[in-house]
Parts: sequence; C-alpha cells; structure tokens
Amino acid sequence: MNRLSIILPAKNEAPALAALLPRLRAIHPDAEIIVVDDGSTDDTRGICQSSGVTCLSSPYSMGNGAAIKRGARAATGELFVFMDGDGQHDPADIARLLEKLGQDYDMVVGARDWSSQAGVGRGLANTLYNWLATHMTGHPVQDLTSGFRAVRADKFREFIHLLPNGFSYPTTSTMAFFRSAYPVAYVPIKAAQRVGKSHIKPVRDGLRFLLIIFKIATLYSPLKLFVPASGVFFLLGCANYVWTFVHSGRLTNGSTLMWSAAVIVFLIGLVSEQITALTYRRDA
Repeated sequence: MNRLSIILPAKNEAPALAALLPRLRAIHPDAEIIVVDDGSTDDTRGICQSSGVTCLSSPYSMGNGAAIKRGARAATGELFVFMDGDGQHDPADIARLLEKLGQDYDMVVGARDWSSQAGVGRGLANTLYNWLATHMTGHPVQDLTSGFRAVRADKFREFIHLLPNGFSYPTTSTMAFFRSAYPVAYVPIKAAQRVGKSHIKPVRDGLRFLLIIFKIATLYSPLKLFVPASGVFFLLGCANYVWTFVHSGRLTNGSTLMWSAAVIVFLIGLVSEQITALTYRRDA
C-alpha cells in the first residue's frame, strides 16, 4: 500500500485523543499520524508524545481549515485521511474509505446518516447544503460537510490555496474536486457523539454557514446562481412596468432600476464564471 498519512486537526481535544490515538496506531501501525494542535491549552502535545505520533503545534488558534492545510503540507504520504480529533469518527472505517478510494476514485467521503447529526438544526442545515450541492454539480452529494475523508495527496494539494482557514474546508474541497472532474464517492458511516464541547457557535457560525451556500455556487458554477437572480430582477422590472403602465400610463424609475440590476447581476456572474475557470485551470 502507498504510504498513508492520517491528519487530525485538534483544539483542546486531549481526552478524546488519549483514547483515539492508540486505536489508530494499533489499526494502522505503518501510517504516518499527524495531529495539528490548533493553539490548544490542554495536554494535547503530551498525549501525542506519549502515543508516538507527530504533533504540529500553532502558537494560537488559526482555524480548522488552517490546521488541515498545515497537516497536508507536512504529510509525506501518497494518500491522506482526514478525521476529527474529537472522537466522532471510528478508526475502523478508514479501511472502508481506502478500499473505495482504490476503485479509481480521487476522494471518498464518510457520509453521516441522520442519527449521526449533531442536533436537528445541524441536520437540516446539512440536508440543505447537500441538496444545493447536488443541484449545482449534477451528482449526488450525500454529505458535503463531513470532515472524515480519504483523498489522493497530489490531487488534494492542487486546491490547498482555495481552502479557507475556518470550518468550511470540506465544502470547498468537495466542490473543487467536482469542478475539476476528479471522481468523488461516499461511504456511509456512523458518527459518535463528540467528546467534550463543540467549538461551533450557533449564532456566529450560523451566519457563516449561510455564506457557505453562496460559496457552494460560486465555487462550482457562478452562472447557476447569478442567472436566476438576474432573471428575478428582470421579471420584477417587467411586472412593475405592467402595473405602472396600466395605472399611470408611464415607465417608472423602479422598472428601469430593476432591469439595470438584472444586467449588472448577469455581468457579475459572467465575470465570476471566467474567474472560476481560471482558478481551476491546470497548466500542462
């Protein structure tokens, strides 16, 4: 087997790591295991040292995505497995992801079922993300935000510069693989309850996740977002014109503004589409 690198971003996850790392080492004794300590204030480094795994420590918290990027740059394996350090993901599932990856896929994602979602709100939000991503890509997306995935290192490194420093690296990487026509597959998994308290804040991160919806569209095909929005403005302008013509016999500034907005939104989408194409351009 090609050398395997298992990368775990962790922030104050020492209790979970104490149980997880020995299991990982027992199941994959030859794998390179890297824990990226994202500014932890607990004994994460000590746990890693006692377990015989590599620990990359940051002097302050830079974000989950930043930890993923740092781990991917340091890893030497040809295959990467990303998993959370909070105990949600079962190390025994890694073999299933790798087996699927060996069937000519470039990314395999562990897809959680409804019972594995962290609350009804998160479950509904993830269902919305999956539906939107499926609509945008034309391929079934079973779990857009799962952090448990196996990828080919050379393919993943092509998109490191696109990954945000925050929590939406799974979304970005999945859409980037679809956009570049790299095969993506899903393997159903059961995710356990995390050990300790979640770092996600419902209000703050709810607004940020709302932006993910727009990012999904712009990462894959901006025109699929901007053309419908342009059409809405155009139809509103037409409706307003009909109303004012019937009642006042004239064309108002409102209709003109909405038609102008339709043209502007369409042109923004067109430019965004060209930028997206350049972003994913691969030089021969």
